[in-house]
Amino acid sequence: MSRVLVTAGASGIGFAMGQAFAAAGYDVWVTDVDEAALDACPPAWTARQVDVSDDDQMRGLFEQIASAGGVDVVCANAGIAGPTALVEDVAWHDWQTCLNVTLGGAFLTAKYAAPLMKARGAGALILTSSTAGVFGYPNRAPYAAAKWGVIGLMKTLAMELGPHGIRANAICPGAVEGPRMEGVLTREAVAKGMTRDDVYAGYAAGTSMRTFVRAEDIANMAVFLGSDGAARVSGQVISVDGHTENPDPKP
Repeated sequence: MSRVLVTAGASGIGFAMGQAFAAAGYDVWVTDVDEAALDACPPAWTARQVDVSDDDQMRGLFEQIASAGGVDVVCANAGIAGPTALVEDVAWHDWQTCLNVTLGGAFLTAKYAAPLMKARGAGALILTSSTAGVFGYPNRAPYAAAKWGVIGLMKTLAMELGPHGIRANAICPGAVEGPRMEGVLTREAVAKGMTRDDVYAGYAAGTSMRTFVRAEDIANMAVFLGSDGAARVSGQVISVDGHTENPDPKP
């Protein structure tokens, strides 16, 4: 049975990824910092409480995975929204925290996954970036910088690991329905002096399909990228966002 690891896999996009890979027949491992959410994961999954920005914890996680027989697909999905503020109002600590989790976590995931995949001569790394990794986003400097960095990391991984039969790609979700996006909408409404509904409408109007996307849409793309059907797909930035045209929502 093939094995997948999904970081931040106990809720949201990560949980949807776990469900989709399980449905495709994978042995699912997930990490998260939320112990209660991990406890609520399906009993067939292997759930571990891990901070992806902690080098020792990540090393220990991959030692466990190696002992279990290795891993075929790794979804480096963990990330945090960071502050919503003008750049001059962003605290240095908030900048560092966002970069450490969102970009640093992806780096540590790839760092420890790569040797296991090299030993097998195959594997797929799927990094969750964002449309914020393609456009500049007002009031979201740490998040946008981190997500741009995720794409740069992915491109490098594709070049370094391709000769070993390992593929690397990035998925860029747009606005995803759910609690996390609700928090973003609320904060942006405050920062811009708008209502939550106006910010929501602005995001939707900024896509050609006039819609948010679902976590399941992202998960389905991840399963494809991990499959043999994507055997020659590597180094790609793939948006699942209903075609975002305008990253700065306006009423």
